[in-house]
Amino acid sequence: MTATVAVFTRDLRIHDNPVLTAAHRRGSAVVPLFVLDDTILASSYATANKAAFLAAALTELDDELRRRGGRLIVRRGKFVTEVLRLVDELSVTEVHIAADVSTYSQRREQRLRRRLAEHRCALHVHPGTITVAEPGNIAPHGGDHFAVFTPYYRRWLDTPIRNVLRAPVTLTVPDSHSEHIPDAGDLCSGVASSRLSMGGETTGRRLLKRWLNTTVDHYDERHDDLAADATSRLSAYLHFGCLSPVEIVHRAGQSTTGRKSFVRQLAWRDFHHQVLAARPEAARVDYRTRHDHWHHGGPMLDAWRDGRTGYPIVDAGMRQLAAEGWMHNRARLITASFLAKTLYLDWRLGAAHFMSLLVDGDVANNQLNWQWVAGTGTDTRPNRVLNPVRQAQRYDPAGDYVRRWVPELANMRGPDIHTPWKQPELAPDYPPRVVDHLDAARQFKAARAHRGPTKK
Repeated sequence: MTATVAVFTRDLRIHDNPVLTAAHRRGSAVVPLFVLDDTILASSYATANKAAFLAAALTELDDELRRRGGRLIVRRGKFVTEVLRLVDELSVTEVHIAADVSTYSQRREQRLRRRLAEHRCALHVHPGTITVAEPGNIAPHGGDHFAVFTPYYRRWLDTPIRNVLRAPVTLTVPDSHSEHIPDAGDLCSGVASSRLSMGGETTGRRLLKRWLNTTVDHYDERHDDLAADATSRLSAYLHFGCLSPVEIVHRAGQSTTGRKSFVRQLAWRDFHHQVLAARPEAARVDYRTRHDHWHHGGPMLDAWRDGRTGYPIVDAGMRQLAAEGWMHNRARLITASFLAKTLYLDWRLGAAHFMSLLVDGDVANNQLNWQWVAGTGTDTRPNRVLNPVRQAQRYDPAGDYVRRWVPELANMRGPDIHTPWKQPELAPDYPPRVVDHLDAARQFKAARAHRGPTKK
């Protein structure tokens, strides 16, 4: 029996999975392997929310494999060591894994390739597993990546994508020791957000079907409506690879304006991955420095984290994040702009807090979206400041989103809820504003105007 290994990383699915498909075709038996990587579990990436979602996703992946006669093999330890141990146990000659862009995944791939070669085992890395377009395949003439989204998007639309791969009908998995499917507590200490949504491939496919059959055609009109909550909520399933972005693009199509707008968000996801692939340091340092002298903490940072800034739309977003481990995208923009450009706090502080709670937080999308908002990334208008009151009046005009998350303001009706400092007697338990946003915006723009030239 010739066994191959399909190593699952951020592709926890059997449908449209190039890694599993290739391993299944190349061997008479396949080992579906997931390694509980001690390095990741000891890092700041391992949060209670991600641990809870991962445990559910692994359970559903194991269920899908068992329906086809297989099962998930789980090992715990150093990633490369555990893969090599399995290779030696079963005399494996091929290992398959998804391509990824983070610094850690790149180094992991290099170490694994080098060590497998010592064991006369080949490593096959599969693009088009985590993203639609492979980072690096779309690039401007003479460059390694696009720094502006619109030209990237035009090329992205014109780039053919692979066909959707069918899930294996049956699987033969050789006998091998496996750890139990972990509970969240096995992976991380701490308590997950109280309203966290969890699942895996089975749940994700059900949600995708419902989304495509009901709401997607109105996505362009309603995706910024905070109270309507009319977004797909598929981001965590994409982050963990429970859903394939390639399959979503095929199934969504672009027959309506809403579907085009939805697919465009997947292009944004690919855009950030190709930026990070070309500039891995952008996870930590400014993509384009503005020579900012950021503030680095204190009471205003605590107020922002706790949802006690005195700006209802900001506080509603931060409280949703704490409760759900997820935040509406428009609220992400508002809260991030408030931290970086109203409070003038270092964007890395905000990015770290988001990563500590977001179940869908990954390095490419989280860090580069934060840089975009902070004006240190790829935004062509780096000095734009989102006025929290105007944003609230536009995207939550009746105040229903704020009322949902800020119960201290329940007595305030209509748009007045967005300016409680004008009627403090109606909200005695709500905190005063930490700053005047108009004064802060002027100070931010003045500070930017006195900095040195922009460097890339």
